[in-house]
Amino acid sequence: MKTTLAALLLLCLLLPSPARAGDDGPRLARSSRDSETLLLFVENDKFLGGTDEEYTNGVMLTWVSPDLTPGRSTPDQARWVRALLDELDPWLENFPELYDPSRQRSVSVSLGQNLYTPRDVYSETPPDNQRPYAAWLFTTLALHSKSETELNTLALTLGVVGPSALGEEVQNNFHNAIGSRRSEGWSHQLHDEPGLMLTWQRDWRLIVADLPTGLGFDVLPHAGVTVGNVATYANLGGEVRFGYNLPADFGTALIGPGGGVSAPVALNSERLQSSRWWGFHVFAGTDGRAVARDIFLDGNTWENSPHVSKEPFVADFLAGAALTLGDVKITYTQAWRTQEYEGQPGGCHNFGSLSIAYTF
Repeated sequence: MKTTLAALLLLCLLLPSPARAGDDGPRLARSSRDSETLLLFVENDKFLGGTDEEYTNGVMLTWVSPDLTPGRSTPDQARWVRALLDELDPWLENFPELYDPSRQRSVSVSLGQNLYTPRDVYSETPPDNQRPYAAWLFTTLALHSKSETELNTLALTLGVVGPSALGEEVQNNFHNAIGSRRSEGWSHQLHDEPGLMLTWQRDWRLIVADLPTGLGFDVLPHAGVTVGNVATYANLGGEVRFGYNLPADFGTALIGPGGGVSAPVALNSERLQSSRWWGFHVFAGTDGRAVARDIFLDGNTWENSPHVSKEPFVADFLAGAALTLGDVKITYTQAWRTQEYEGQPGGCHNFGSLSIAYTF
């Protein structure tokens, strides 16, 4: 964990310094239509949790493109992005939520890895009533269509579960580096299996209240559905934010196929203005899921493997704070996840999420 925090600190130091009020730097004289965003997520149950079990670690890097709405002149956009949308446009015309020319439209690409372990990580033969060892290495390609009050996301996630996802190597090499004890039961992890998920999610930015002092609050509900052999569920939730110079985006996300909500959406987003170059807010939220399939609990789809009896309904409760400095938004989220399977030791599990969004 010390290595992870050091890497994040180095990244913060390398990012360009935010402009101060009164500066005329060109980086702040642009609209969100012409801006790209990079997002880095690091999640770990050591963050204010102090454990090393269940969902124990996740890392994801996401790139969100500038506006690619048909008819816009964007000569500097990546050719493969434009070529992809040219191929998809005839099909997308049947879905106004994704094709509407009055909205901003962008694509995003994510790369990530999640690690899952039982509570007893020092036994070479993990108990049958605890979560099996598993790793998930994935990439997500998503289409985003957004106005200043609504974001629609269609995402395709491909990856692999099992030894090829390199969970044992990542966790134990890291433990060796920091002088921590190794997890001994990775030989009992889920078998190799290709993974596919298709996700639809809609986020709203409602009840936006901006006071003359710069203080304000907003309410950000969301709903979605994911179908695939890795996970199949429907989710519903929301977030409430309060603070100074709230960013014009769709709030906070954990690692998953519905990411990209922290990319600015307003044409004159606070993160792109020299007169409102910084802000701070706190937030609280929840996400409830009705789960039909979870490979990390149910086990492999076509082979016998370790598994437990999952709970059909799971909820995350979130709380945290975010600091905006010009082009950079830094967010810390503490998540409390309800019991995911029968007999789960300790019941509720908690972990922390640190994310950095850089718009350029």
